[in-house]
Parts: sequence; structure tokens; C-alpha cells
Amino acid sequence: DDSPAVVGDASAGGAASGDAAGGAARRITPAVRAALARLPSSEMYERSYMHRDWVTHVVVTRTDFVVTASRDGQLKFWKKMPTGIEFVKHFKAHMAPFAGLAASPDGSFLASTSSDRGLKVFDVLSFDMIAWIKLDFVPGCCEWIGGSGSGAQADAGSKTLLAVADAQGPEVRLFDAAAGDGAPRHVLKLHASPVLLLKYNPSHGAVVSADARGVIEYWACSHPFQLPKSAAFQFKTETDLYALAKAKARPTALTVSPDGEHFAICSADAKIRVFHFRSGKTRRTYDESLDRLQEMQKDGDAVYRLEAFDFGRRMAIEREYRAALDAPPSNAVFDETGKLLLYASVVGIKMVAFESSTLVRLLGKVENTERFTHLALFQGQAALSATQIGTGAKLTEEEDPTLVCCAFKRSRFFLFTGREPLEPEGDAFGRDVFNEKPSRDDLALAQADVRGPLPRAVCINTSYGEIHLKLFPDECPKTVENFVTHARNGYYDGVLFHRVIKGFMIQTGDPLGDGTGGTSIWGHEFEDEFHRSLRHDRPYTVSMANAGPNTNGSQFFITCAPTTWLDNKHTVFGRVTQGADVVQGIEKVKCDKSDKPIMDIKIISIVVKDD
Repeated sequence: DDSPAVVGDASAGGAASGDAAGGAARRITPAVRAALARLPSSEMYERSYMHRDWVTHVVVTRTDFVVTASRDGQLKFWKKMPTGIEFVKHFKAHMAPFAGLAASPDGSFLASTSSDRGLKVFDVLSFDMIAWIKLDFVPGCCEWIGGSGSGAQADAGSKTLLAVADAQGPEVRLFDAAAGDGAPRHVLKLHASPVLLLKYNPSHGAVVSADARGVIEYWACSHPFQLPKSAAFQFKTETDLYALAKAKARPTALTVSPDGEHFAICSADAKIRVFHFRSGKTRRTYDESLDRLQEMQKDGDAVYRLEAFDFGRRMAIEREYRAALDAPPSNAVFDETGKLLLYASVVGIKMVAFESSTLVRLLGKVENTERFTHLALFQGQAALSATQIGTGAKLTEEEDPTLVCCAFKRSRFFLFTGREPLEPEGDAFGRDVFNEKPSRDDLALAQADVRGPLPRAVCINTSYGEIHLKLFPDECPKTVENFVTHARNGYYDGVLFHRVIKGFMIQTGDPLGDGTGGTSIWGHEFEDEFHRSLRHDRPYTVSMANAGPNTNGSQFFITCAPTTWLDNKHTVFGRVTQGADVVQGIEKVKCDKSDKPIMDIKIISIVVKDD
């Protein structure tokens, strides 16, 4: 198994950020460097958009559309613009979760299947549903196996030929989607168990399929649907196409490189296997198993390692994700050159130059609350219609590479680009766009806005003196509302500073005085509110204490030094403007072995400055 060696991001000059296995980090080739320049580079996602349920599928078409699907059967079309995306249309496509979602090779058609026995076909350019076929079997995955870019072996009239797998049997049925009559043109039985994955390889006019037992097959797109002539083998025993079956690994995702020379399969044993198409031989195997993740955390390159608490939390989420039957499977995608492979992992989204097995870029490592899963990649320039130009859309020669991602248990999809998220100004929203009906917590936040603007300053009267704070209600409104409401209600009056660590921080906010108590004004834990401009990069930063992601209550702390390892783990909601000497005085008191001051230090009251 290969573990990608680590080199620095090519866009940053290629400096090594860790040692490659067995020696110094390998250099990035000019070809890989050029490929990286046309890929997203931001460490944080720039924007996210909502569905009403977990987002399970994302597709990017060759006609510059993004299509997203959620567990409740909802389908949304988005147009890729020169910068970002714009919403186009919404469909209630199915009454059950999606089983398959596929765009035609030329990007003109989209098909979706579901356990409700529905097969829907959409015209992408007009974003209209053009066929609704009620099937007499429960469909699984689907794939277009004709159209623009087909090889010589493909059926010349197969632009709308659609392959649909049977979720309960080994058959694959081929439909002429343009006819819309529901009668299959061919019924293929190339496997002995249900086919889970289908992927068209237009360069070779062939389809790669994988079944529940891990058996991989190639077949040409035209009758008699046999092994394509470009395959450099006669018997599968000459290949590695039984690798998954031997490992008893259920395949979960399949992708083909743009040049058709490689394909990658993700499987339930948490490995990504890259095959050479012509020979059927394995080129690379990347191991993301739990045991391997533990090894990389302990002995791997620095780029893989996380803070111990953060790693433990992510591993707990990873175990839950792998045990969830309805979670969207992680996939891998090739870039347009076929030289780089992108896939999601515990530490973020990896970009690997698979020829040298080198990790060349890592996206989203700081997004420690998200476990990214399914990916789709847009590269190049978005084409605009005359209508769009007439409505004011600006033409640009700059490319806007965008990686579209699902995440575990998230009713959002995320966009990674070459831009860091912008700081909201005035009434502008943050990077998470609320384009759907707000949740109960969102409504509570809106009601708080109706009551008037939140305060921006308070004075904490302690038994050691006054500490004046500046608050950040624009960046973290829910956290500030919780804090000032508790302050006004006298919740913090008489509360101890129960934990003091010299050179680190002073902590308070627990009515029980031992660090185990405290709740929010809503009676339950609430979510983190991270903002790129609010970091633990200086002393006298006011931040929420928690027990993990989205577990805020009433406890907070004030730092006594820069504590950057807490970024994106604790919500920064204030800074000390006066009274730093008081913080220093509390920091220097004598404490017992549990870091509790021997002499009680209390909050007498907190005065909220409404002006």
C-alpha cells in the first residue's frame, strides 16, 4: 500500500513540509506544478449552500452546471458563473433517497434513479424534466454510455443510451432515454451479483462496472457488449481486477481519468485503488483505514498530524461515518490532466500526484467540524449565454477552479476555490448562505435581531478588579447573545474563576465552580461560530470553553498568551480592552493540582453597555 509522501504546495514554491517515506521529499514535476495552478488552493471553503436534508450527491457537467441532490429526493440546478455559482431551478425528483445521479458525457442530459422505482431524465441546458419512467424493478446506479467524445467502438446513435443497474439482481438494463417509453433496448447479465457502480470510459468506448462482491468487469458499449478491443489482456486472471473480491471489499465509488487511461475505485475497506485501464493492473493503493490513520498520526509527516484532542474527535466522527448506512460514500476524482487524484480523508481533502505517490496539496484541514465525502470538480472558464451576458454577467478570462463537496450529516454543500472566504461587512451574510427555510435555531437568531442590535461591550467586575471587553456580535451573534443575556440575568454573578493556568488562560462561567456545569440561554448546547478574522493570535482573547464541536454552554476563558492551536476549535467572541493587569493578576495566583485557585476569585457582576 502507498502512503503519499509529502511536499509543499507547488503554488507556494514547493518547499518541503515533511520528509517522504524513506528519504527527502520528492520534487514536484513541472507538469504537476502546472496542473496544480489550475486547481483550488484555499485552505478554507469559500461558500456553502443549503438543502433541507443531507446532501448526498454532487455532479459537475461539461456544460458548466452544478447539480446537487439530497436525501429527501430534492434536486437543485446551479449555473457555474465566472466567479461562484448561481441557483437556477429546484425539483422534487423522488419520494426516496437517490440511488444514482449521472450527467451525459457532453453535459446535455442528467438522469436520476431512486428506490421509489422512478427514472427521471432532465435536459440540463433548459433545466427541464423531459422523461419520467416508472420502472418494474428497483434501480441502483445509472450511467450514460454514449454521446460526445465516444470512442470508435461506441454506438453512433447512443447519445441518449442510459445504463441502469438492478439494485436486487445482477442485470444492467440499457434504455434509450430519448424514447421515454420505459422499454429496455438491452438487458445485460455480466455479473453474478447486483452491480453497484457503472462508469463510462469514452476514450475506449467501454464501461467499467463493479458488483457487490467486488468483481470488476469491462464491456463495450455496442452489441455484443464484450471486452473492448483496447484491453491488453484476454483473461481477468492476467489482471488485478479481482483485487476487491479477494479482499472481500465492497466497492463504493468509481471514477475514470479524463484520458481514459486510469480509473480509481474506493471501497469499504477504506482503500483507494488506481488501476491502469488497458492492462487492468493496480498502479497505486492508498490506505485510509483506521489503523493506518492512527499510524500516520503517530509517525507520519507533520501535515497529517492533528492536535491529540482534535484527532480523537475526528476519529470518533469517522467511526460513526463508516458505520452509517445512509451516508454518502467518499469518492475520488481526477483533475483534467489525469495526473492528480483528489479524495476526502479525516485530515481534509488530499491532492495526490499518483505517478510519484506524492501529496502535493491539502484542502480543508482547518475545517475540523466537517467530514467531507463526495467530490465533484470544475476546471476552466464558465461559458455564459447571450441571455446571461445581457443580464449583466461579466465576462472574464480568469479561470475559477471549484471543488464541490458533500459532508457527513450536513444539509449543505461546500465550495473550495482559489479564494479565502470574505469577511462579511454591514448586513452581509457570512460564507454559509441560508438559501432555505431557516431552522429553529436560525429563527431564534432572527428574533434576537428583531429585538435590536446586540451590545458590543461589557465590564466584568471581579474580586480582583474590572475587565472591560469588546464583543463581536456581527461575527458570532449567537455566542454574544448567549453571553450578554446571561450577564443581564445575573447568571454569572458570584461565579468562580475555577481554572487558572499561568501562561495560558483563566476560565470561568460555571455556576457549579468545578468546570462540569453551565448551560446556554436556550437550555441546550449550541454551535460554534468561527470567523477567519477572529483568531487566538494574541493574549487577552475571550473565547468559549467547550467539550468538542458545537457543545457551547456558558463557560468562557480569557487567554494570557497567543494560543493559535485553539483556532477553529473554540469560538472567539471578545477581546480585553482595559484591565489586562487584572487578567495578569488572576493568572499569577497560587492554584492546586487541578488548576483551581486556592483563594476564591469571583465575578461580582457583569455590566452590559447597551450604548
